[in-house]
Amino acid sequence: MKKTFKLNIEGKNRDRVLEAVKHEIRKYVKRERRRELPEGVDFWDFDCRFGTTEADAVVVHFATLTERIDAVAKDAGDQFYVEILASHGRRQTRPAGVEPT
Repeated sequence: MKKTFKLNIEGKNRDRVLEAVKHEIRKYVKRERRRELPEGVDFWDFDCRFGTTEADAVVVHFATLTERIDAVAKDAGDQFYVEILASHGRRQTRPAGVEPT
């Protein structure tokens, strides 16, 4: 998904548009996670970029995406760009003696 979302749409409540955008992103991620995994892949990982425009988008972690969207909305931004690409994820084995956190 590579898309620029506009938050100020005439005739629509800005808060409802913001919630609709978040819903669209969640729906896309849920759909991608349902896809069948290729051989040797443990899970679907997501490579994300975020910015006010495509030109100034930077790499971000998927878990921080919602926080960044809320920050743009709080700062009264008109739009933002999101790029989410599914990638192959492989679990790493823990070294012996290391406790899970």
